[in-house]
Amino acid sequence: MPHRVLLGAASEVYDVARAATVTHRRLRDNLTAIAIVTVGLDLVCALLAFVLERHAQQTEVKSYGSALFWTTTQMLTVSSQLKNPITTGARILDVFMEIWAITVIATLAASVGTFLQRRGRELDEALGHSK
Repeated sequence: MPHRVLLGAASEVYDVARAATVTHRRLRDNLTAIAIVTVGLDLVCALLAFVLERHAQQTEVKSYGSALFWTTTQMLTVSSQLKNPITTGARILDVFMEIWAITVIATLAASVGTFLQRRGRELDEALGHSK
């Protein structure tokens, strides 16, 4: 029985990737948009963090690479071993990135929840169990 559930889940993931139905396409499009915007925002935030922090004393953001590492870990909400930002501008940027990360997590949860609800209805209708 557990393998049947795993196969069904794998099939749904495959269907999302190939946009098998409108419901699958909507989830794929939402996930793609979130990923593209987040990666772009991460690259821009890294540049801003580097510009804001690079000359600050006691900062560990000394290169674009270290800034990208810091912003990526912040946006993944896992933090890093780098110290928190020193400058006011970078601190404001940090708060913005944390808000973005929380918003993305909430949006992902809503997108998956909506997908599951719609997909459940589709499957019920296909089986003739519509209400």
